[in-house]
Amino acid sequence: MNYRHGFHAGNHADVLKHLVLVALLDALKRKDAAFFVLDTHAGRGRYDLRGDQARRTGEAASGFVRLREAQPAGPPALRAYLEAVAECDPGEAMSYPGSPLLVAHALRDQDRLAACELQPDEAAALKTVLAGDPRCHVHNRDGYAAVKALLPPREGNTRFARGLVLIDPPYEVQEGEYAPIVAALREGLERFPQGIYALWYPIKRRATLQPLMRKIAALPARSALTIELLVRPDDSPLRMNGSGMLILNPPWQLDAAIEPTLRPLAQAMGEAGASWRLTWLKQEPA
Repeated sequence: MNYRHGFHAGNHADVLKHLVLVALLDALKRKDAAFFVLDTHAGRGRYDLRGDQARRTGEAASGFVRLREAQPAGPPALRAYLEAVAECDPGEAMSYPGSPLLVAHALRDQDRLAACELQPDEAAALKTVLAGDPRCHVHNRDGYAAVKALLPPREGNTRFARGLVLIDPPYEVQEGEYAPIVAALREGLERFPQGIYALWYPIKRRATLQPLMRKIAALPARSALTIELLVRPDDSPLRMNGSGMLILNPPWQLDAAIEPTLRPLAQAMGEAGASWRLTWLKQEPA
């Protein structure tokens, strides 16, 4: 695998993914009971926006940096995301956090994170970022296999009743990623049915996602919600026009928290033809 997220850190897809992640963590923190987070494709934890990779693509400049400079008044979920990113920056707003660092900053004493990263150098960098935090454990291993190995979550003789599994693969061969995604979600739901499962996916042409969505909708989750943001029209198979987050077993009123953020995101980072939508693939009766 040759993927390096440093080229894409802080782009529009990261903004959507991490805004939803922060909202999910905030929902989990509404109750005192401990929760567990499994991050299957964790990356290195922090990305230097001044580095060669980020400067070569400029994706952060048209993504998070543009959003931050726009200073949207925004709804609470958008403000919470911007505050969470700022808290993770060591000082000069020149780095961008990966998902495990955002999770680590949100954890309470009783909560735990297992962050999996297959590439040894990225895993080593993540261990440095999270060093000294006993709530966080970094695993240099395949994240899909970790779904079976680490669920249901436990620590010693204690099992966690609540948890979040974040699946954010690189999609180097996009449709080739679909089978392991569905298998991991099925395995997770069998082992930890009450868990929240959050899957990030890129959008080139939305129609190509339909087979994946049909398979996921057939899984035994109580409900399934998709949240999508396109920064340009959905008409090019050669570049990522947008991205989405699919949430299985979303917490109550997650859709109501996220929907007001999508217009400000599109206005700040989008081109002509930008769009957004929330869609329930499956919804529990009211």
